[in-house]
Amino acid sequence: MRGEAAGTRAYGTRCAGETCELGHRLAALLCPGDVVLLVGELGAGKTCFAQGVARGLEVTEQVTSPTFTLMREYHGRMPLYHLDAYRLEGPADLFAIGVDEYLDGDGVLLVEWGDRARDFFTLEYLEVRFDFADGDEERRIRFIARGGSWQQRLLEMPAGSERHGLG
Repeated sequence: MRGEAAGTRAYGTRCAGETCELGHRLAALLCPGDVVLLVGELGAGKTCFAQGVARGLEVTEQVTSPTFTLMREYHGRMPLYHLDAYRLEGPADLFAIGVDEYLDGDGVLLVEWGDRARDFFTLEYLEVRFDFADGDEERRIRFIARGGSWQQRLLEMPAGSERHGLG
């Protein structure tokens, strides 16, 4: 783990299991009303990371990509609203499907393809960027705080194993 700039943390993972574990570790920091935008190419690990977040929130259901349903709701220690913005045209579509109702709710909103909906979220959120690294399953994952609360919470991110560091 390394702080690249204020409010940014970078991690490296070598396999899908480590990407999932990083999501699990993030879940310890999540609070009701949080928004997490997952940004990256197809196959970069967004859904795998979401599965880790769900496990950390004690969701017992199988978590899958909500590409064709747009949003799935899961129940754990707090609700997880898993949205896929890939097929959306932009922020207006989010209003049309009622996403604004989840922003001050009792759960966490996790948005795959979050870059397609970024302009919708004007308050604090966490952006998680996934980039392919050297090996087939290796990823560089950056957590970017958008707002003061996330900057502080990222400092509390569990360190975990050395293998997650990009140092």
